Amino acid sequence: MSTLTVALVQTDIAWLDAMENFTRLEAQLYGLSKVDLILLPETFATGFAIDCDCAEPENGPSVVFMQHLAKIHQAVVAGSVLVTQGHKKANRFYWCWPDGQVRFYDKRHLFCLGKEGEYVVAGKARALVQIGEFKLLPQVCYDLRFPVFQRNRNDYDVMVNVANWPAARRRIWDTLLQARAIENQCFVLGVNRVGKDGRGTEHSGGTAAYNFVGEPIVCATNDISEVVIAVLDKKTLLSFKTQFPAHLDSDKFALSF
Repeated sequence: MSTLTVALVQTDIAWLDAMENFTRLEAQLYGLSKVDLILLPETFATGFAIDCDCAEPENGPSVVFMQHLAKIHQAVVAGSVLVTQGHKKANRFYWCWPDGQVRFYDKRHLFCLGKEGEYVVAGKARALVQIGEFKLLPQVCYDLRFPVFQRNRNDYDVMVNVANWPAARRRIWDTLLQARAIENQCFVLGVNRVGKDGRGTEHSGGTAAYNFVGEPIVCATNDISEVVIAVLDKKTLLSFKTQFPAHLDSDKFALSF
């Protein structure tokens, strides 16, 4: 499989109403053509309600819903969920396969301005997932600002970031997605929500796919709930990296936690 077809789901998230969000998402995806991957926003079941009593057990209702979607659409389904982790939560980016396989990445970088660290535990490791010939690096929202953690060691083809990124900082979201694609010579998929959350924070979207030189492949309409489709071609990525092998000149480093 030298191509990866991805459905990027930009949606308005009902505050603390998982069942309503499940209903909305299922309706948005109704009639979806065959894809390999469906991406949902960060905390798609609840909104970014880190200080509320809304965390689920591991593999709870949201994962069951994602597995349901995966079977219906015969695609990998991925999105972030607040999960109980001791006396705090994890902001867990789940990946669910049609055959029942589940993998996850826990958000590493916690937003101090929003006091996320008071309620959420930081992830301790990078994670990679593979779909066909494509290796993907999952990231969540604020992770986007930290390029060292995301640095491509020639070990992934696609960076994926799901977010609740506010409209007030939208220009930064757009710019950093493109920068991560250019510096890492990879495809970048960014999925953000729209609408106003339970605290009045506005979100304008910016869901998009970028190629390895930062050019947009597809962009969702601002402020609208919609599903956009991106087709990623690995042959074009490998051809570009062969012609311009900047990754061979990158600095060696080790991450510490």
